[in-house]
Amino acid sequence: MSEKFDVIVVGAGPAGTSCAYECAKAGLNVIQIERGEYPGAKNVMGGVLYRKQMEDIIPEFWKEAPVERPVIEQRLMMLDKESAITIGYKGLEFAREPYNAFTVLRSKFDQWFASKAVEQGSLLITETVVLEVIVEDGRVIGVRTDRPDGDVYADVVVLADGVNSLLGKQLGFHKELRPDEVALAVMEVINLPAERIEERFNLEPNQGCTYEIFGDGTNGILGTAFIYTNKESINIGVGAMLSGMIRERLRPHDLLDRLKSHPLIRPLIKGGEPQEYLAHLIPEGGFRSIPKIVGNGVLVVGDAAQFVNGVHREGSNMAMTSGRLAAETIIMAKEAGDFSENMLDSYRIKVLDSFIGKDLKKYEDIHLFEKNPQYFKEYLPALNRAASEFFTVDGTPKKEKQKKMLQLMTQSKSKLKVINDLYKAWRVMK
Repeated sequence: MSEKFDVIVVGAGPAGTSCAYECAKAGLNVIQIERGEYPGAKNVMGGVLYRKQMEDIIPEFWKEAPVERPVIEQRLMMLDKESAITIGYKGLEFAREPYNAFTVLRSKFDQWFASKAVEQGSLLITETVVLEVIVEDGRVIGVRTDRPDGDVYADVVVLADGVNSLLGKQLGFHKELRPDEVALAVMEVINLPAERIEERFNLEPNQGCTYEIFGDGTNGILGTAFIYTNKESINIGVGAMLSGMIRERLRPHDLLDRLKSHPLIRPLIKGGEPQEYLAHLIPEGGFRSIPKIVGNGVLVVGDAAQFVNGVHREGSNMAMTSGRLAAETIIMAKEAGDFSENMLDSYRIKVLDSFIGKDLKKYEDIHLFEKNPQYFKEYLPALNRAASEFFTVDGTPKKEKQKKMLQLMTQSKSKLKVINDLYKAWRVMK
């Protein structure tokens, strides 16, 4: 397999395939190497794909891509033991073209996306592990695979090998990730008939709904539980900070089982047939954990570059955009015949100037919530108790009710402490 290409892309997730597609479309000689049996076999996400960033690559992709349901409603649920405060938005404008987002099953979608890159001329090699990058005179010149005579050479190598990028670590671009920089997500795909999904989630055919669940869904650990509706299945899962799981001595499947048995969640999946169980690490370090993403002859994209916005649960859109921006940079470098770090650094500048860099920068202090567990463990339950008091009509004058609600919100802390915590949270989220 020893051969010279213009571009080697390691990984066939959204970031790697976006880069491979754009480079091949521009006429570059591209090879994409995937360790799984097929693209999507090793890739996991909750299951929401945003339209805009994908359409920047393939216009009107939804007309042929294996998407599940257009998402017309997004709900946020602040969950306690036996109650929940739920807010959301449902818009029928999202039920028609050009749509806003879709639910997807990665095992289907990633295969389709990679096939589109192949149609553009990219060579896809699966079931192949990249063992290391080949470095010569301080410059990456190729990769070494586990195949016989498996050295492959190129002008530039794109690392799209996931959150714990071993190749990036080999180059010294990042150190071992800390438990407070990564979340562990577990997910189950549960089969349900389409008509039952539509009945339970108040949907019409070809309409989808998402739940993002905070609080008791993660046992008070910083993170998010979720439910996404597919055509004839539901994705249900939990993503929680690894540091919190270690601190609470919880195993990932314990959190998922706990969520599935919650009295407010159980009716939504009742009678469903478990189809698939998946687990995946998610980079949650944010802006301050972005590693070195450019070197001589090498670029880093997607999860390997820590491009995930944990607040808004956005990852695939950042992955696709970073892959596209990497391709733009590579095409420019090819025209100039210069693959030095100085030339390729325009990729880093483009990323930081895009919504990726700006959104990650906005939430760079988000770990306030990890270091202060009272937000999830105390304030969300107190908010639910206050809501219960508000909606209970028992003859108590409203002025007294308001006083009691305030007491419920501040019963474990002084008012000054609560105000200070709320101010800190506002500073992080503003």
